[in-house]
Amino acid sequence: MKRSALLLLSCSVLAGVSLYLTSTTAAIAQDAAAKPKPLKALLIAGGCCHDYKSQKDILKAGLEARLNLEIEISYNPDSGTKPTFPQYEKDGWAKGFDVIIHDECAADVKDLAYVNRVLQAHRDGVPGVNLHCAMHSYRTAPDVNQPVKPNTDDSLWFDYLGLQSCRHGAQLPIAITYVDKSSPITKNLPEWTTVNEELYNNVQVYPGAHPLARGKQGDGAKEGENNAVAVWTNEYGDKKTRVFSTTLGHNNETVADDRYLDLVAQGILWATDKLNADGSAKAGYALAKKK
Repeated sequence: MKRSALLLLSCSVLAGVSLYLTSTTAAIAQDAAAKPKPLKALLIAGGCCHDYKSQKDILKAGLEARLNLEIEISYNPDSGTKPTFPQYEKDGWAKGFDVIIHDECAADVKDLAYVNRVLQAHRDGVPGVNLHCAMHSYRTAPDVNQPVKPNTDDSLWFDYLGLQSCRHGAQLPIAITYVDKSSPITKNLPEWTTVNEELYNNVQVYPGAHPLARGKQGDGAKEGENNAVAVWTNEYGDKKTRVFSTTLGHNNETVADDRYLDLVAQGILWATDKLNADGSAKAGYALAKKK
């Protein structure tokens, strides 16, 4: 082959490679532009009475497998009722996060300055998702067994949650019934009965809270005790910050249940305003389920 022909061939090959690389780069850029950045979540876990060492990892793996989501974990192995977390020690602790997942059990953390600093992030508009014993945390009231007055120092955490709870009964299966099946959070989710679980009572449900599901243990159960709101939403503070909560999630088997993880995933999407009215995730925020 003559030198001129070789040069022509080489130029043709280089041009083809260049065109391929250009089109591939453009396709990658287009895909990146079409897919939004992952939601950034901070999972706070630790404290009394639960296997948070395992549950933090179950939650992270299960939720990241469902959503375009990156979870950073802050875990305190303290198994007492006064766990604290380094993030809460400074103002602006939630900066950079799209949602905070509270999975701590800190019933006897009552310092008003500390609790207000935790809440300030949500007052400033950072959405919150609250699981199980988060409902029994930061109890600043002298007697949580009695309804406390909203918008007071006694009601700080309950104002945020939209519901006051103070105890649970024996571990028994909980039948979950959705009381608002038209909500985008629940409309595509099945009702189910858990394994042995703790059902938290309702001392009072605040007017701004919106119940989504009730949990019932046994027949003829008393409303507010063994027949209680177990899943709900709330809008908190002047910014109407979205807050999703469920009292379910004591045992690892429940936390690892696909139905539980689907529920929490829907709650995260709703809290971050990434949920369509039909219950589907907004474009780019749900991962394809593996077959």
